[in-house]
Amino acid sequence: MSPSNSAASAAPSFDPFRPADIDAGLALSRAERWPHRREDWELVAAISRGTVIRDRGEVAGTAVWMPYGERLAAVGMVMVAAGQRGRGFGRALMERTIVDAGGRTLRLVATHSGLPLYEKLGFAATGTVFQHQGVPQAAPAPDGVEEANADDRATILALDRTAFGGDRTDLLGAMLRRGVALVVREGGVTGFAIRRMFGLGWTIGPVIAPDRDHAQRLIAAHVAALDGAFVRVDTTDTALADWLERQGLPRAGSGTAMMRGTVPEAAPERFALASQALG
Repeated sequence: MSPSNSAASAAPSFDPFRPADIDAGLALSRAERWPHRREDWELVAAISRGTVIRDRGEVAGTAVWMPYGERLAAVGMVMVAAGQRGRGFGRALMERTIVDAGGRTLRLVATHSGLPLYEKLGFAATGTVFQHQGVPQAAPAPDGVEEANADDRATILALDRTAFGGDRTDLLGAMLRRGVALVVREGGVTGFAIRRMFGLGWTIGPVIAPDRDHAQRLIAAHVAALDGAFVRVDTTDTALADWLERQGLPRAGSGTAMMRGTVPEAAPERFALASQALG
């Protein structure tokens, strides 16, 4: 084989992210010490599109994006194996993601190390995401919160579209099948929050509510039902973050919420994320 042919055969390749790539993605996220389980990757794979980069047949990096209608998408699980960094793989994955998303506004949560790359690619910071987790203090369930029923689904989806700015029907459908939704009902459903298994325990989010008091009641009702289990909440609301601290959920980290495009930023009614990868 000539040197040129040998170099061509060794060139990295870009391939669509497939369910068969879940285990490789899981290995990458574990290397990053992210908490995702295989089940969490399966949820992402069920609603996303994405790219893997392969070097000599091995997955060297991933990036996925979740289409939320024709105007908006979330980007997540952007990783490059430690031994493959410095080769431009992260930028190449993101450039392909931007093209594949077809002009949609893109949202993501950046780590400190990823921030410079995203800024170079046209993303702008829109806020801080505070990650709170732990075993919260025991407290009785608040009044005025109840479990959602099948008739509430359409209203839940409508509230989420208004607060998030995109259509997350596939995501919320998957979350409702895997978790539990609680609602506040005042002549109709005015807010909701979903809990599901994720990572080290349970995550509560999204939390969509008419005000912070209702958001706190929804979270408190989930915590009461979980009875001493490990809980995580990701929020951009500083006052809610302070309240979570007082409930025994200390801040475990933070990231930078970023956006590339022109869709208005999330409404105030969006008090907690579905997750940092899912938006």
